[in-house]
Parts: sequence; C-alpha cells; structure tokens
Amino acid sequence: MAVVIDPAPDSGQRDARETMRSRLVCDDPARRDVLCGGGAAAFSLLLADLLGGARPVRAEAIAGPVPELDAVSVRIVTDSYQFAVAPSRTLEGLAVQHFGWGISPDHPPGPTLVSEFGLSLHVTSRRGEETRRVLVDFGFTPQALTTNLTLLGVKPSELDALVLSHGHYDHFGGLAGFLASHQGQIRPGLPFHVGGEDCFCAREWTAPPVKGDFGVIDRKALQDARLTVTATERPALVAGHGFTSGQIDQRSFEKLLSPSAMRLGVTGGSGCYPDRVAQADQGPGWIPDQFRHEIATAFNLKGRGLIVLTSCSHRGVVNAIRQAQAVSGVEKVHAVIGGFHLAPYPPDYLRQTVAALKEIGPDYIVPLHCTGEPFFEIAKAELPNKLVRAYTGTRLDFSRSAS
Repeated sequence: MAVVIDPAPDSGQRDARETMRSRLVCDDPARRDVLCGGGAAAFSLLLADLLGGARPVRAEAIAGPVPELDAVSVRIVTDSYQFAVAPSRTLEGLAVQHFGWGISPDHPPGPTLVSEFGLSLHVTSRRGEETRRVLVDFGFTPQALTTNLTLLGVKPSELDALVLSHGHYDHFGGLAGFLASHQGQIRPGLPFHVGGEDCFCAREWTAPPVKGDFGVIDRKALQDARLTVTATERPALVAGHGFTSGQIDQRSFEKLLSPSAMRLGVTGGSGCYPDRVAQADQGPGWIPDQFRHEIATAFNLKGRGLIVLTSCSHRGVVNAIRQAQAVSGVEKVHAVIGGFHLAPYPPDYLRQTVAALKEIGPDYIVPLHCTGEPFFEIAKAELPNKLVRAYTGTRLDFSRSAS
C-alpha cells in the first residue's frame, strides 16, 4: 500500500525532474483513491491507530504540480543568537521583521527570546482563504522552544504538521518536552514527518570540540502525543501546501563530513529498528552517519518560486535545492533559508558553494545555524543584494508577484 516516487537517475537534472514527477505509483489499485487522493491523511491516522504508532505511515505523495501559494511567512523560532536592536527592513517581495526585546509598555521586562545552538522554524502559508501552519525542527531544549513559541504568539493547537529534518539533537532536543507541556493542545493525529527510520537511531557526536552522547528521539513521547509518524523517504506534501524533498541525493561537488555516528537497535522503546534501515547502514556498533534520512522542506510562492528550508544541509545545500527543483518541476528559487553546514569546510569549498548558488540564482539567501561566519563573509562580498541576515525571532514575510 506504499505511495512511492521512483528515484531519479543521474543523467541530468531535466531527466531527473521528469522522472521524479512522472513516475508516481500506488502499488495497490484497489486503494488508489484512498492513498493518492484526499483520503490519505485519514487513512494514515487510521493505520497509525491500528499499529499503535509502531511503524511510520506513508505521507501523501506529490501527484501533479506542487501547490502555488499566495503568501509564505517564515518565523525563526530558535537560532544560534539574536540581535535585539537590528532594524527591520523591506526588500522586493520580502519584509524582514526582527523581534527586538521581550518588553511591553504596560509591564517591566520579563522573559525574552532564548537563543541556542539549534534550529526551529515556523511557517505560515496562505492559499486563497486557506491557511496552514507548520513547525520545522525543534531546537536543542524544550525551554527555549516553549518560551520562544509563546513570545512569538505561535499556538500549538493551530499547527497542521510537524517536520523533523534529521535526527540530530540540536534539531529534535526540544520536541519531547514541547509535546509534554502542550498535551491536550496538539490535535490528535497531527502528522510528524521524518525522512526515514535511521532518523530514530541513537547517536553520538564524534567531531570536535567535545565528543559524547548525542541523544535519541523519545518514541513514547510521540505516541503519548498521538502524533501520526509519517515517513517521507520520497517527496511528499506537507499540510497540503508545502512539500518535502524526500531523501536528498548527492549529485553535486558537495562532500559529506559526518560529525556523528549512529547505533542500530531499540532500547526502552526508543531507537531504530535494524530491518527498516538501509542495507548500506547495517552493522554492529557505531556506524558513520550518512544522513540518508535528511529532508528539506519547500513552499512554492506564486509568481516568485520556491522557498527552500534546508535545515542543516549535511548532504549539501546545493543538493537540497536541486532536489526541491527536481521533484517540484519549479526551476525558479526565490529564497534559501536554514543551516548550510559549511563551518567545517575550507575557504575554497565555500567559494565553490557560493558559485553554485550564483548559478541557481535565488533572490534571497538566509544563512542560519550551522552555516558559519566564513561563508557569510564570502557571500556578503559576492552576493551583497541577495544575502539577508536573520536571527532568533526574525519573521520573513514573502509576498507573491502582482502579475
């Protein structure tokens, strides 16, 4: 009953795009209307109940063109730091609004935004009279996530989907505490998108400056919150407005420098089931992390193009963008937002990345989280009109073309 899109061949982006868009199949014709049509979400919830949340269900696959949206707003819930007195500004098709302080005219200063080495993004999209709200990643701690969501006015009860880009603690660390503190507010059956079973594996950090335990997703917390764990190994719709890239192929010059290792197996209800992990990652002990489960999330703004949330880009920011283009059939990229994971790389590699981004031609580049200051400095010199500085609390309001 799986909904799949066959992976694209390596023979050029145009062929890949056509292959990934056209080879959509539902392998059980008797259930095709349920799985490929509007009944997919209801079927996923039913299946999750039957399985007790033990095995992820398939997401609603992309069938036909990706949705065109009238407005997209990206709020940076958690990032590495905040600059409270940064002036807001308006650019062509983009309003950049910084949060400032956690103060008010009618009371003394109280809690303000918390920054930490982690990432969380909240997206509000509008299509006609229809609005959707998606939370992508959850930062390092539940304290930062919960504090910031409250200050930013994000209501958990209004969320239409959750997305986890990959299984690193600085992206899922806030999740279990967030779910527990908002129990009863998050609607039952809320889709929780992950890119594969290896997202759930226990991990250790193996790179400098400090090595050690890097956590594991609390699967019981997902079950207690009655989330529908939704597998998006293949490109899939998110809340009917956005879409995931599916697992990101490595086709560009980009090289994966793995800062972590993973261990297969389930302990105390958490971990990953070995029989659901790719054969190439099978083995005892600690296995070098290849991030096969990593996904990007994208939105297609009418008249402007794709807004791609790369999250961390372990498999390459260029690869993530190219994959979003291929699976959507939309060539124009309006904005790239997120961590580009370029801090560990030498200057020549950064310049190669900047050159590739120039070729892609996004209107705006918003580096966050693990991108690193060296990239920002090079991009500032090479792409001064495209680079946008954003912080914890910044809201990026994208408006569509008047045409």
